[in-house]
Order: sequence, then structure tokens, then C-alpha cells
Amino acid sequence: MAALAPSLTGARRLVVKIGSALLVGPTGLNADWLRGLCDDVAALRGQGIDVVLVSSGSIALGRRVLDLPEGALSLEQAQAAAAVGQIRLARAYEEALAPHGVKTAQILLTLEDSADRRRYLNSRATLQTLLSLGVVPIVNENDTVATDEIRFGDNDRLAAQIAVTCGADQLLLLSDVDGLYTANPKTDPTARHLPVIDQLTPEIEAMGGDPVSGLSKGGMKTKLMAARTAIAGGCAMAIAEGSVLRPLSAVIDGARCSWFLPENDPQLARKRWIAAMKPKGSLQIDQGAADALRRGKSLLPAGVRVVQGDFGRGEPVQITGPSGETLATGLTRYTSDEARQIVGHHSARIAEILGYPGRAALIHRDDMAV
Repeated sequence: MAALAPSLTGARRLVVKIGSALLVGPTGLNADWLRGLCDDVAALRGQGIDVVLVSSGSIALGRRVLDLPEGALSLEQAQAAAAVGQIRLARAYEEALAPHGVKTAQILLTLEDSADRRRYLNSRATLQTLLSLGVVPIVNENDTVATDEIRFGDNDRLAAQIAVTCGADQLLLLSDVDGLYTANPKTDPTARHLPVIDQLTPEIEAMGGDPVSGLSKGGMKTKLMAARTAIAGGCAMAIAEGSVLRPLSAVIDGARCSWFLPENDPQLARKRWIAAMKPKGSLQIDQGAADALRRGKSLLPAGVRVVQGDFGRGEPVQITGPSGETLATGLTRYTSDEARQIVGHHSARIAEILGYPGRAALIHRDDMAV
């Protein structure tokens, strides 16, 4: 029996990646298309679905404004174009979503932000807070400062990383192709479209091709790399052609696309990842905190009695109960030195004790495997 494709309306948290070729045309921003996309985003938000947009287009838009020549840009030209394009892109999203009463935020990231554990946790916390406040984050690679050494290189893989970071259960790559084929359909008339891929085999990965768009950096190969990241993190991923004015509605209504099915639930995948880490230290907690953890609560400094070991922010620590029994493993939001200063105190006193504001939880429940 063939596996069934997911539906966008069944998502709890959806990440949508928008390619440059969809958003920016020969004369600049495709404003009508952007309004249609934002109409769809607002409709999903109205159904209680969190939406994160990973948007290409800052360099493409900036080069139009600056009248830079076609073809490859130097690093300095690309960074200048990004600086001009980013502010216009963020404003365009803000103006398109404002009539729906939806607030937006801009997040600019580099590869270093996901590779460094502390930056990763900061990015995750920011995304989680924005989504809890009903905001639609607009994420892009920080092309103004990124060099080849710290680049994702394409927004397909950035989108997959964002999906895993924020615990999304669905990722949609809007592109200039309507999914994965067994071969290039433009050159091979026998090529078959694959609507559902339940396992990313070497044979499937071998079907990746090269970029076909003059504006887009990513081809099918980068999309398959994104799929591997997403499904390993428990996130279903779809590739869909996005040029219609209401691209998300089109996918919901059955437009042709390719779905890659996840290996497991995103939260379960993250918990397993954390549980497999080797602890760098330990926190012994009181009975009240132990009971709170079993109810799915975060660990607050007030419930911690003893800090052992030497660890940094974002590193794994073991959480033990009053009798020394192991209760959980979690990623701490404070260093061991900071933790020793704030344990036993209420979160409201953290800024007073440390001399700078901190996070209320020592370990957030999303960063803990009980």
C-alpha cells in the first residue's frame, strides 16, 4: 500500500522556503505573488499553524536596485546587494502581512549560528519566543557578512536546518520545479514524477540534478540534501512549483509536488539526540523540581541544589533527583560558573545576581530528555 502524502493543513509548525526566482523578477519584486503568498500564510496562521518563512531574494532584489550587471557578482558586490535588498525584503513582507494583523520579524543567520551550540540555542529560543507571540519570522542567510567559510550556500539547506531547529513537522520548498522525477523531465520523456518518497535511498539521491534557474543557487541536489536533514529530524518535506499566485493553497488543493516522509516525530527525534549525548556535568535537584520535570515542566534555578562539573552554555548535563537517581539529560542555558551562582534562587533574581539579564529556565523542557 502506497504511503499517503501529508497535508499542510495538518501541520503544527510549517517552514516555507521561497526561491529567488519566485520572489524577484526582471524589474524587481513580484508584489502580486508576494501578497498571494502572505494571504495563504495568514490563512494558515488563522487555523493555529505556526509559520516560518525562509526567504531568498535579498541579493537578487538589491542588485536590481543598485543596477549591478547580470552574471556572477564579486563577494563585495553580493554583500552590498544583500545589505540593500534585506531591508526592502523585510519591509515587503511586513507590508504584505500587516493587513491580516500578522506581525513579522527578520532573522539573519550564517552557518556558524547552527554549528556553534550556544548560537544554535539562542537562535532556537528566539524562534520559539517569536512563534509563541504569534509572529511570522522571516529568515535569510546573512549574506551581508557571510563568506564562503561560514555560508550555508543555499536556502534549501538553511530551511531544513531552521525546520529542525524550531521543531517543525513540515517543510515546504517552493521552487521552479514541481517535485522529484526519476530523470530530468526536460531532456528525458520517460521521466516519472515521484509524489511520495518514504525512504531516501542512494538511488533517490542519484536523481539530483543541477540548478536550472539563473537566479537560484540550489538545484535538486541541494533539495535532496535538505530532505535528508529534515526527515532525520522528524520533519516531512515537500518540493512544489510555486509560481501560482496562491502557492500554499495550490499545494493544499492537490497541486503536484513530491513529499519526503519523516523518519519519526520531530520532538521525539530531538529528545533521542539529547539523550544520546555524553553529559559534561550534573545538576542535583529537589523533590519539587523532580515532580515538575515529570509533569513536563522546565528546570528553574530555584529547584537545583548542587552543581557538579565544568560545562558551557548549550552543553549536556545530567539531572539527578534528591537520592541521586538519574532523571533526565538536558542542554543547559548557563555555564557551570553561572549555574552555581543562581541555583536555589528565583528566576526573577538572575539579573541581580549575575549582573545581566538571563533566561528564566536553567534548562528548557524542549532541551530535555526525561
